Amino acid sequence: MSENPITRRTALKAAGTVGLAGLAGCSGTSSTGSGGSSGSGDTLSAAFLYESEVGEVGWDRAHEDARQAVDDEFDWLDTQFSEAVDSSDVKRVMEEYINGGTDVIFGTTFGFMDPIAELSPEYPDTVFEHCSGFKTTDNMGRYYGRLYQARYLCGVAAGLLTESNRLGYVGAFPIPELVRQINAFVLGAKSVNPDITASVRWTNAWLDPPTVTQAVNTLINDGADVINNHQTSTAAVQTAAENDAYAFTYTTSMADAGGDFYGSSAVFDWEEFYKPTLQSVHDDEWESDAYWKGLESGVIDIDDFGPQVSDDIVSEVETQKQEIISGERSVWQGSQFEGESDEFLFSQMGSYVDGIEGEVPSS
Repeated sequence: MSENPITRRTALKAAGTVGLAGLAGCSGTSSTGSGGSSGSGDTLSAAFLYESEVGEVGWDRAHEDARQAVDDEFDWLDTQFSEAVDSSDVKRVMEEYINGGTDVIFGTTFGFMDPIAELSPEYPDTVFEHCSGFKTTDNMGRYYGRLYQARYLCGVAAGLLTESNRLGYVGAFPIPELVRQINAFVLGAKSVNPDITASVRWTNAWLDPPTVTQAVNTLINDGADVINNHQTSTAAVQTAAENDAYAFTYTTSMADAGGDFYGSSAVFDWEEFYKPTLQSVHDDEWESDAYWKGLESGVIDIDDFGPQVSDDIVSEVETQKQEIISGERSVWQGSQFEGESDEFLFSQMGSYVDGIEGEVPSS
């Protein structure tokens, strides 16, 4: 963390929309919000970069919902966004925003980390924030939520729902972030059902519905009657439900796709991060840091449960949730990861807990 806050540039930007016709992908502009504000009356502008097009559900949808919320909250804030930004084009897109007068840039996917870390020293008066990565600079912070806590709670429900005692999980890439969440899901299930076993199929893509569908079918054919996944579409949830397997997912609710067999989702509420962060920039109090908070902050939680999840299961999940928030329970207690540092948990976890078949592939 830097010793002194990064102040915004002294020459304040003009308020309102900036012309950004040359940006890659589709861009959107939101008019300045009409909600309450604090601090000075100076206008602050922020841009959000998304890797994929913003759909109705999934990773980018969660960030876009939060962008809209903070834009409505602050009357001194003007926000814009670009979707479908390829990692190879991130620097150009960011520079066009900066040259157009943008004060704060949020890069919302792991693949944007290196371009932001390389570019940020060239623009010391711009605040950069990167989601899910591990690098910081004097004017680049990083942020994520302890989503593994919500995955664990979904696992508690899964362990009580399953009849075959076999869980299936469709992962995107075998990186610590995903290994951490898979392990937490299985540990949650085993906390209430020690007979649980699990199998993982990797797609090596964040968005590949046909491959996801095939992976879910394979897992179900191998005996899994509960499916979880790390994908930004409804393919896994819908395929599981069509096969009468309980479906769990992440980032946003996908209850409509799961129907009667929807379990729940480990969800983000990024407004809980974006709101205080933008307020701190506006008040000239922002500092580069590594944000990684959990259930106690509200930045992560679990969605409402589906129609076949009983009140007894909901009660057990709520009990364990409160134990995690109070510190009485650790997701990792009793596993080989008990007592490991946050640094290890965030960036070095590379093996499965007991009960998961096989080994983590080399990334």
